[in-house]
Amino acid sequence: MSKIIKKPFIFMMLVAILMVGWIQPNPAEASIDLEAEAAILIDAKTGKILYQKKIDSLLPIASMTKMMSQYLIFEAVENGEISWDDEVPISEFVRQLSLNKTLSNVSLRQDYSYTVKELYESVTIYSANASMIAIADLISGSETAFVERMNEKAEELGLEDFEFINSTGLNNSSMNGNHPEGTAADAENLLSARATAQLAYHLINDYPEILETAQIPVMEFDAGPGEVEVMHNWNWMVPGIREDFDQFSYEGIQGLKTGSTSTAGAAFTGVAERGDVQLISVVMRTNDREARFTETAKLLDYGFDRFSYVELFPEGFIPEGEELVEVVGGKEKEVSISSADSLSTLIKNGEEELYNVELVLDESKFNENGKLEAPIEAGQKVGKLVLTYNGEDEEEFIYSNWTVEAPIVTDQAVEKAGWFAMTMRGIGEFFSGIWTSVADTVSGWFGS
Repeated sequence: MSKIIKKPFIFMMLVAILMVGWIQPNPAEASIDLEAEAAILIDAKTGKILYQKKIDSLLPIASMTKMMSQYLIFEAVENGEISWDDEVPISEFVRQLSLNKTLSNVSLRQDYSYTVKELYESVTIYSANASMIAIADLISGSETAFVERMNEKAEELGLEDFEFINSTGLNNSSMNGNHPEGTAADAENLLSARATAQLAYHLINDYPEILETAQIPVMEFDAGPGEVEVMHNWNWMVPGIREDFDQFSYEGIQGLKTGSTSTAGAAFTGVAERGDVQLISVVMRTNDREARFTETAKLLDYGFDRFSYVELFPEGFIPEGEELVEVVGGKEKEVSISSADSLSTLIKNGEEELYNVELVLDESKFNENGKLEAPIEAGQKVGKLVLTYNGEDEEEFIYSNWTVEAPIVTDQAVEKAGWFAMTMRGIGEFFSGIWTSVADTVSGWFGS
C-alpha cells in the first residue's frame, strides 16, 4: 500500500535540511572542541588565519598587555633612548606595589640598583608588574605618557579593536589610586583576539630575541643585598619549570605571554615552532590557569597536524604567455620578467592544487601605452605575483589587505637606444605603416 506525502511536509523537510546547513560551524571550529570565549591561530610568517572563534570581540587581556610594553622597550633600546645596562629609578609607589605578592611581582628597593635588562627579564619571565611600571617611567617619564605611546604604537601597527589604559594589564583598581591619568579607576586593557595576534606577530617578527627570554623556565632575581627571588615562568608549557607542571610542557614552545584577572579570566598568547612551521595562538577567557594551556595545546596540535609549509611556485616563475613586456626607447623592444622570490606559504595538507597566481603589474612603472621606458636595470621591480586560493573557504589574514606575494623583476638590463638607432627605427616604422596601409587597401579591392 503506497503512502501519499503531502507537499507541505516535503517543503518543511527541505527547510529543515537547509537550516542544518546554515548553522554548521566552520570546518576548523568543528574539528576543535575549544573551551575559550575567543581564540585565533595564525601562521607566524604570513599572518594567515588557520582557526578563528569570535576574533573581533573586545575583551580584557590582563598581562598580555605587556607584549605592547615589551615592544616599546625593544624600540626604545633600538632608538638609543635607553640601554639594557641603564639603572632604573624605583619610585615609592613602585616600591610599595612590588611588595604586593597577591599580584605578580618581584620585590624592588629604592636603595638598590636594577638594570633595564634585569627588570625586563622579570617582566618577560614572571610578568612582574612593578618592574614594568618602573621601566615605563624611565622611557616616558610617567606611566601616563607611556600609555599614550602604547596607543600611538597600536595605531601605527594597524591593530584593530584596542584600548590601552596602563602598561601592565592590571585592573586600575589594583593600583591604589596611582593608575595613569585620564583613565577610569576600574578600567582594564582591552583587545580582540585578532588584535592580540597582530601584536604578537609584530613583536616576534620585529624583535625575535624576545623568545630567547620568554622560554627561560626558571631564573633568580637579585632583589637586594642577600635577597634572591626565584622566578618560575608563568608559561607552564615551557619544559623544566617545576615537576608538577611537566604535564603542560609542549614540544617546540617558545613563548609568549600569559594573562589573568577576575574580568579577563585566564588568557594566553602562545608561540611554538616545529621544523619550518611557526605558529601564534591566542586563547581568551578560558576556565582557569590550567585550561589556557590545554586549550592552547589543542590549537597548536591542529596547526602542526594539518598544515605544512610548501613552496608552491619557484623563484623565476612567471605565468605562461606573460614572460615579456614591451620596451620603448631601448636597444631591445622587449624584456623578460620573472619572480624574484619563490611563493611559499603554510597550506592545509593536500591542497597544493588549489593555489594559483595572478600577475599584477605596477602601472606607475609603465607609460600610458603600457610599455617600460629605457633605460632599464636588471632586477628592476615592475610588479608582483599574488598567490590565489581556489578552495571552498576564502583564505583570511590578520590584516584584510595582506596577501602572499613575490616581486616581479626584469631579467636583463635594457640600454637606451642612441639617436641614430631611434631615427632608423622611426623610419622603418613609418614605411612599415605605409606598406600595411597599402596592403590593406589592395586586399580590400579583392574582398567579397
